[in-house]
Amino acid sequence: MKNDLLAQFNKAFESKARLSIMSVLMVNEFMSFNALKELLGLTDGNLATHLRALEEAGYVAVQKQFIGRKPNTTYSATDAGQQAFSDHLMALEEFIKNL
Repeated sequence: MKNDLLAQFNKAFESKARLSIMSVLMVNEFMSFNALKELLGLTDGNLATHLRALEEAGYVAVQKQFIGRKPNTTYSATDAGQQAFSDHLMALEEFIKNL
């Protein structure tokens, strides 16, 4: 039974950083790179790597624009990302209930 529940875990969210990123994006319409970095306490490179992986999975959308002359990159959870994350949380909850 527990192995069945473990199989439902989404590998994209196994990392604490990715779990944190998606948690933030689930409750915020969008977040800037710098705001995510500050909130989560991640380095530029670490955050960029995890965001790229989530983007490649189709779970995070990236919007790049300029505010004045400064580049501004924001991230948001896609519909697929929101569904995958919700499914992952439900699998975690079921796993914990069955311990």
